[in-house]
Amino acid sequence: MKKILLLTFLVLTYTNSIYAQAKKPTIMVVPSDNWCNTNGFMQEFGNEGSITKVPDYRKALMENSDLVLAIAKINELMSDRGFPLKNLESSLKTLEADAAEQSMLMSKDGGEMNESPIDKLKAVAKADIWMQLTWTINKQGPKTSLTYVLQGIDAFTDKQVAGASGTGPQGFTNEVPVLVEEAVLENMDNFNVQLQNHFEDLFANGREVILKIRTWDTWDYDLETEDFGDDELGILIEDWIAENTVQGRYSTATATENKMDFEQVRIPLFYERNGKQRALDTRKWANNLRKYLRDTYEIESKLMTKGLGQAQLVLGSK
Repeated sequence: MKKILLLTFLVLTYTNSIYAQAKKPTIMVVPSDNWCNTNGFMQEFGNEGSITKVPDYRKALMENSDLVLAIAKINELMSDRGFPLKNLESSLKTLEADAAEQSMLMSKDGGEMNESPIDKLKAVAKADIWMQLTWTINKQGPKTSLTYVLQGIDAFTDKQVAGASGTGPQGFTNEVPVLVEEAVLENMDNFNVQLQNHFEDLFANGREVILKIRTWDTWDYDLETEDFGDDELGILIEDWIAENTVQGRYSTATATENKMDFEQVRIPLFYERNGKQRALDTRKWANNLRKYLRDTYEIESKLMTKGLGQAQLVLGSK
């Protein structure tokens, strides 16, 4: 009997150890677009000739103490469950420190970088999941409750990968952290299971990104040219993608003589360098294709990215 109990204890200890060592997604808690718009924390920026509204996180953190308290409570609940967190306020400070340098970046033809404030923040924060929080306070006589919505958004694809919502019990407290904890606690573990399932899918099947191939109109070749190998250039590029994606997973959405669009491209989360495992992002992965085209076929190209999950190579020159 003692041997059975000892064996059971060892198995449980080993299982818990493996679970504790399982890599979890890095998360950053942010107020949702809806919450920011409702509370007047939006800003406008120019986007290819049009005006786009995005959340103004800095202003929201400075002017709404309830937001700071609510984010701190969610951070605490997630940290207690072993999920690594990125701090929104710290990421914003890092972004501001880099702002002067980023504003000076220009392309060789004099064009300025066109990147949204949210894209810039995502690049600095480097979180796998953005955990968007929305809440409203309900009053009924002397009693108060809180209704909330939590959305786990993949930072690369902007797709929702986890969700939870509900209304907490009525009580006599008006303290936002207490109301948040009472409301979300019941569904927190299920929400975390959804996040972990998504991250395990990324490990098994790769991170989903988009790759666009374009050509400069001054280039003497196109994607149907057969001067670079035993097939059309577009097919040679597609062969490289098949060999450098997880299980060769991708889909070709568009293929013409001047452009190709690849969607649902699954790239590895990590790559080995100098014996160490490093995170692989869309830019690094697409840059490997750029170098392959340069070194193998002497094709120069310009690499551009949009957000974390989309890269574009323009063939013909830098």
